Amino acid sequence: MKYVYPAIFTPEDGKMLVSVPDLKGCHTFGDDLAEAIEMAQDAAEMLLYHMEKDGVEAPQPSGLEEALKLDGSPEAFASFVFADTDEYRRQNDKRAVNKMVTIPAWLKYQAEQANAPFSQILQQGLKEYLNIAA
Repeated sequence: MKYVYPAIFTPEDGKMLVSVPDLKGCHTFGDDLAEAIEMAQDAAEMLLYHMEKDGVEAPQPSGLEEALKLDGSPEAFASFVFADTDEYRRQNDKRAVNKMVTIPAWLKYQAEQANAPFSQILQQGLKEYLNIAA
């Protein structure tokens, strides 16, 4: 599902604090505005994903003006944050899936003789290829 909620951005001590008032407990921060927006999206997606998983209906979003009134800080400003729980689910799904691959018969034979862990090697190779740490 795709959602849009107002977020309150408040500069404080060199950081940018973010709150999404319509999503209870949805608070985060960033070192700058760009990171704060990214972190707000991630926090909202995670919270909304768990609400969907638990069968809890997402609240209706309020307007920017209404959300800003809740903060009261003169430095605060409001903007919308986009959340896509389908994309969040795809990026964070840890289930193992079966992927059929084709390799030369001689390579398969040698790997089997060496008791090579095919899945582990494929995962490691893909992570290296995609420049993914961990």
